[in-house]
Amino acid sequence: MRKGYVVRTGLHGVDPEAAAEDWLLASKEPAVRWLTLTEVIERSPRSAAVRVARAAWAKGPWVVRLLSGQRANGGFGVHPYQKWTGAHWRLVSLVELGMPEGHPRGVSAAGQVLRWLGGESHLVGIRTIRGRVRRCASQEGNALAVCSRLGLAEDPRVAALAASLQEWQWPDGGWNCDKVAAARHSSFYESLAPLWGLVEYHHATGDSAAQSAARRAAGLFLRHRLFRHETNGAVIDPEWLRLHYPLYWHYDVLQGLVLLGRAVGLGDRRLAEALRIVASKRQPDGRWRAEGWYWGLTRARRPKIRASDVDVVNWGRGGPNTMITLNALRVLRGAGRSA
Repeated sequence: MRKGYVVRTGLHGVDPEAAAEDWLLASKEPAVRWLTLTEVIERSPRSAAVRVARAAWAKGPWVVRLLSGQRANGGFGVHPYQKWTGAHWRLVSLVELGMPEGHPRGVSAAGQVLRWLGGESHLVGIRTIRGRVRRCASQEGNALAVCSRLGLAEDPRVAALAASLQEWQWPDGGWNCDKVAAARHSSFYESLAPLWGLVEYHHATGDSAAQSAARRAAGLFLRHRLFRHETNGAVIDPEWLRLHYPLYWHYDVLQGLVLLGRAVGLGDRRLAEALRIVASKRQPDGRWRAEGWYWGLTRARRPKIRASDVDVVNWGRGGPNTMITLNALRVLRGAGRSA
């Protein structure tokens, strides 16, 4: 049991909802405590607990690790897109942990990402086949979301990302990088991050065109109830029903719910089945576990591994998972549900 972690009980034993909250509030990561207080418990930003957690944000072990090794150019000694140690991926995690707007080190890292995405060597690889842009738009989507959260939405390079995503959007509302000319359906993997980016850009600027594009993208996921074929109702990929963190450019129903909640809310009846699936995975102690992984173990545990898919932070494979529990509580509360 973590120091300071007190299990609240009710008339019938352990209260799973309260127990999960208490566990998150006992986290050694101030960012987790701050997000729990503000987005799950909905404590006032002026409350002492919220202010204390926010003030300690930069001292959290995950935050310190994600910012370690940063160079003068804002990067981390590797290509910004290197999995999962480049600036692109670190920023996604840092922003999801609540990196403050205008954070100097975040802004510096975002500068390297913007130079990469706006560079000629990147732009020349964008292809149009049969009238559709075939683009791994999760790259621009993640960058747009990160920059919008960091207060960079007025930067012309960020505005260009938003404009490009709208220009590249397919008729069904999403994006796809498939070079096969016959491909006519958007990819969930390449569409969720652009949805997030356009939502954050709209929140930062009030841009109505970005909001409209985000709603069209949300429609893609809603028509499929987040995980079912639109034609026959079959499950598209059983892996999407398993819970993971972090997702990066991958997909599962919980991540879909998190970002749909930011885009259009969670009241649509087509989300009910996905919400039930998430709720059903709650453990008796009130928490959720990771059921799959899209990332490698930390380099410290596999020192001879040089593969590019080794993560900077060990997000937790065994036992209850902090970020999955936090996100599950977010969506269930957001949907007005009692877990």
